[in-house]
Amino acid sequence: MDIPSVFKNNEDWIAKKLEKDSDYFKNLAKGQNPDILYIGCSDSRVTAEDLMGVEPGDVFVHRNIANMVISIDLNAMSVLTYAVDYLKVDHVVICGHYQCGGVKAAMNSADLGILNPWLRNIRDVYRIHRNELKGIEGESEKYDRLVELNVQEQCVNLLKTAVVQKAVRNRGMKIHGWVFDVGTGKLIDLKIDFNAALKEITEIYDLGGMNIDSLTIDD
Repeated sequence: MDIPSVFKNNEDWIAKKLEKDSDYFKNLAKGQNPDILYIGCSDSRVTAEDLMGVEPGDVFVHRNIANMVISIDLNAMSVLTYAVDYLKVDHVVICGHYQCGGVKAAMNSADLGILNPWLRNIRDVYRIHRNELKGIEGESEKYDRLVELNVQEQCVNLLKTAVVQKAVRNRGMKIHGWVFDVGTGKLIDLKIDFNAALKEITEIYDLGGMNIDSLTIDD
């Protein structure tokens, strides 16, 4: 696709929106009130709004390589804080996808330069779950499972933050772990047991005496 085509597509999109609702952009300009924070992968095949079938203004979106939630990533932490504390989203979604290039790269022992520090976080997921992954014979099946486990661990990383702990406790915010199947278009809920995850991390990650082992997250 060339750049002039992008602007032509934009004109066509505007025309279609105005044909359905002459005030569409006037209303859009009034502000946003999304219910969901979506943290997904930067992969060009995985567009948040399309796969969920939602409109502009419905979802606050953050994307990076392999849908990571890293505590020293000021971009991700700023997005999380803004969405939870100021937009007051009711749901935070971590959405991975099968055939993820970042996860695939992390599975291989290779020096990838500036990518090494980022991929180290995915390799840590592999290390934590290495016994389960070593028990999987097929390389494709192991790859898919690491994608799922990475989503699970990023959800746990959310639970380690004070902003999420407070929102879960004070207003019942929910966390969800999903995977998008690029080959079928299906969105899969991993149905992660977040209450069990909370019990495992409460001793170390209970920030500010919030007693996170008493929190309840019904995904």
